[in-house]
Amino acid sequence: MKLVTFNVNGLRAADRRGFRAWLDGADPDVVALQEVRAPRDAVPPAAVEGWSFVYDPGRLAGRNGVALLSKAEPRDVRPGLDEDDEFGHEGRYLEADFDLDGREVTVACLYLPKGAVASESEAAAEKYARKLRFCAVLSAHVTTALARAARAGREFTLVGDFNIARTPQDLYNNKSKKPLDGFQPEERAWLTGALDLGLVDVVRALHPDEQGPYSWWSWRGASWTRDYGWRIDYHLSTPGLAAAAVRGTTDKPPSYEARISDHAPVVVDYAPAGSTPDPTV
Repeated sequence: MKLVTFNVNGLRAADRRGFRAWLDGADPDVVALQEVRAPRDAVPPAAVEGWSFVYDPGRLAGRNGVALLSKAEPRDVRPGLDEDDEFGHEGRYLEADFDLDGREVTVACLYLPKGAVASESEAAAEKYARKLRFCAVLSAHVTTALARAARAGREFTLVGDFNIARTPQDLYNNKSKKPLDGFQPEERAWLTGALDLGLVDVVRALHPDEQGPYSWWSWRGASWTRDYGWRIDYHLSTPGLAAAAVRGTTDKPPSYEARISDHAPVVVDYAPAGSTPDPTV
């Protein structure tokens, strides 16, 4: 069973850069997409042909949008967070229930808002506060979603672009003396708290002592070629599912020119249900 999260930075642009060739080659069971950034009728048909495609585009033109591509049709789909809050129209959260290789799993796709360095300006402080408000709403929702999955006997995985590097292992410039957007104490503490709800950072569990593996690099300069990256795309899974993970990696393209997005797909392979995992990295 192969699950992937991929911020495509605009599916129409990603399609022009080779998204479909990547999808066919990777052959995943489910792909969670963030920043699809297209109205439903503008999603490139060739990019999703032959796949189940469920999508919450939100109502902000040209922004956000989360989707789940899957080989099997989901049994149930729930867009948005529980409450009709300030984020409900933004296309940032989508979850669905699947039977994946005999394993019942809820897959939740997340695009968490980008923040700012609060000390830089009043506008930046509000942007950062808004990100933390979203985090609080998300925590409440995930608590409910985990309980719902447990009652139904399903595993649960929250995947996507969190726009947060949780530990110094998750970004190259971790000794910077100035505050960094995505690496501030409150947001890092929130992400650690999200794990305390009963989730495992699957890729980190498979790579406990490694710097990275990074999943985002700036388009500018030599960030990609020098691997000046950040790990901000995660698979957070319930312990039962995490224990079945045998491989977790970033599918970094072979060259700068081959990049589909400023993010790379983060791929986790799970052993079949009922088998004994043999983890490799």
